[in-house]
Amino acid sequence: ENAIVYLCISLTSLSVRLLSHQRQGPDGKPTIDKAVVVTPSSLLKNWYNEFYKWLNGKVHPLAIDSGGKEEIDNKLASFLAQSGRRIHTPILIISYETFRLHAPALHKGKGHRLKNSENQTYQALVQLNCTRRVLLSGTPIQNDLLEYFSLIHFVNQGLLGTAAEFRRRFEAPILRGRDADATEEEQKNGEEKLQELLLIVNRCIIRRTQALLTKYLPVKIEQVVCCNLTASQRSVYIDFVSRMAREVTERLRTANDGGISGLSGSSLASITLLKKLCNHPDLVYEKMRTNTEGFLNALSHFPADYKGSLESSVTPFRPDLSGKFQVLDYLLALIRTSTSDKVVLISNYTQTLDLFERLCQIRGYIYVRLDGTMTIKKRAKIVDLFNDPKSEYFIFMLSSKAGGCGLNLIGANRLVMFDPDWNPANDEQAMARIWRDGQKKQCYIYRLISTGTIEEKMLQRQAHKKALSSCVVDQQEEVERHFSLGDLRELFIYHTETVSDTHDRFKCRRCVNLVQVKPPPPDSDCNCDLSLWNHCYSKKLLNDVVLKSAWDTGCISFVFWHYSHEEQRTTV
Repeated sequence: ENAIVYLCISLTSLSVRLLSHQRQGPDGKPTIDKAVVVTPSSLLKNWYNEFYKWLNGKVHPLAIDSGGKEEIDNKLASFLAQSGRRIHTPILIISYETFRLHAPALHKGKGHRLKNSENQTYQALVQLNCTRRVLLSGTPIQNDLLEYFSLIHFVNQGLLGTAAEFRRRFEAPILRGRDADATEEEQKNGEEKLQELLLIVNRCIIRRTQALLTKYLPVKIEQVVCCNLTASQRSVYIDFVSRMAREVTERLRTANDGGISGLSGSSLASITLLKKLCNHPDLVYEKMRTNTEGFLNALSHFPADYKGSLESSVTPFRPDLSGKFQVLDYLLALIRTSTSDKVVLISNYTQTLDLFERLCQIRGYIYVRLDGTMTIKKRAKIVDLFNDPKSEYFIFMLSSKAGGCGLNLIGANRLVMFDPDWNPANDEQAMARIWRDGQKKQCYIYRLISTGTIEEKMLQRQAHKKALSSCVVDQQEEVERHFSLGDLRELFIYHTETVSDTHDRFKCRRCVNLVQVKPPPPDSDCNCDLSLWNHCYSKKLLNDVVLKSAWDTGCISFVFWHYSHEEQRTTV
């Protein structure tokens, strides 16, 4: 009766069908009379619309998305007071933030919000007295195995013991067995513990992958585009990482038997500054102007008249000072002039969205923007407006934290992920906004990564986490948890001579003398490891005409790309 449904497909439509089935019940005997859908507030309207779409208005859900405390309390009381077979509103849709409800059944959407067992929402839901618990998640493991434990514990308390018991019995040996320096005995023990864990959890897990819906969707071409830093970016980056490397070396020298590990506050701040520098120097302009530590005399690497455009609306924005912005500028121009496609632009930083706006303004592109400052009602309106084929909007700007989960942006069929997240699931959720039910056009995903920088380290870290997820169910804890001092030192190394540090680490046997001589395996696709994708040292092997033309900017050093599925490959 309690289960986790692990899906890489539309959670909303499946949820509607599942609830409808339980309301009807086997042999016409309902197994539930009422149910609760708990969801992020930004998706309330979407859930409401989906119930009407799939059930033709036969079920009337109650959606609570705003109102005063007394008004909400009255609505909840009315919902709970209903009984019998003639219940007018059998489904309550409510946000995590307002959820304080006890009901006969609980139906959970976006289950990955439950992964931190210390958060208040999780504790409230665990204590809920209900007969059935169902979690739907496309990404049950985002960063670590303890998140997985939290989900299992929610639907079947005690199945895996306590958190401490789980760490000792499963997490420690499994992770140790996957270390690069693990002994043969540790590898064997880790595999045995993994199989033991799978045997237990498979009792309450149903897994369905994207493959079920892929054949009903248009082809998706996913591309990781490695972009060179500009000369100015490169000089500032080298100076900054040189200082950080000295700091980390000093910490290593003073560490006692590994007693010091992880990231200091200054190291975390430095990582953020490097990520912003990779996006555009404007994002660290104030640090450079004030000669903040690490940026001493940094402005000497820029034109004498350079001023950060974020400081003043009258200061001209210069996309030419960033390798990634040069590529983006070219991509948008080509898409606008040679296709009828719309584009979604996503970044982890609202300041980068500010720069997107400046770029659109100087190029004359009509756009909309969604970030954390926008009300829920307004979000729904602009999504509908953008998706309207008749609308004039060319670009939808999106903060990954505010709208990377659940939004349907099928009005666009091209998406640019401008910067990576440490958590692969966050990036995957954000990139899934356009390739979903209702999409009619072939889709193109562009992941822009600064060559040889910390962004490539993040990409490599993502691959490691995805491998862990794959082995367990086929982990967002803080970054500090993942890094030893040795790892930290590697973060502050800039590989200046490479076209792709990620590809270098593969020791790829399919590429010889900077040419891919052997294609990807026939059964591979864009869900596979990057080592199994197409590897492009030049534009010759690219099938996306737009990206092929953008290579002429001189800013692209390397591209990984692959298809979602076989259909239409020859027609691209």
